[in-house]
Amino acid sequence: MARGRIGRSPEAELVDRYLKRIAWPTRVTELPDRAGKVPDVAPATRRIMLDETGKVLSSVEFARVLERWRDDGVREARFMIGAADGFDDAEREGADLLLSFGRATWPHMLARAMLAEQLFRVTSILANHPYHREG
Repeated sequence: MARGRIGRSPEAELVDRYLKRIAWPTRVTELPDRAGKVPDVAPATRRIMLDETGKVLSSVEFARVLERWRDDGVREARFMIGAADGFDDAEREGADLLLSFGRATWPHMLARAMLAEQLFRVTSILANHPYHREG
């Protein structure tokens, strides 16, 4: 789920390119920058918010978190990208993981592309695919 529309852009093409490579089912939900109802969270769902105050994880660490959740029966991992002002404290409190791609501020279109690439990398790591190389 992302606040804001990515539209037709080079970033959207990059996101699509990575999402098509992911073996796991994916779905992108776009909401307006302001308002718009966040879809209800089903049982066995983990909510991950991209937030500059979150944990900075290596790709392998990120893969291990998703692997543990998958093995524990989590049916959905919902990644959330906020609007320009990010998430408020109440929203952050409800997250299962606050994830950061570093302390720099990233435009939401680039954050989407980075998330899509990391999800592809995670699935590659978990499948022992040679795409991911340590070191």
